[in-house]
Amino acid sequence: MKVTIDQDKCVSSGQCVLAAEEVFDQRDEDGVVVLLNANPPAELAEDVRQAAVLCPALAIVVED
Repeated sequence: MKVTIDQDKCVSSGQCVLAAEEVFDQRDEDGVVVLLNANPPAELAEDVRQAAVLCPALAIVVED
């Protein structure tokens, strides 16, 4: 699994962090998403996919 984010699209909703806090975080100054792990382990796959679905800006891309 490979995860990429488009920080320019991010609207700082924090939904990704709530869904997969081991993979996503937010910058303190503006709340924009930060990718902690571009290749998360298989046990986090469902959480990462859920984060991508929940993202209102569609800023998360998940490739298998």
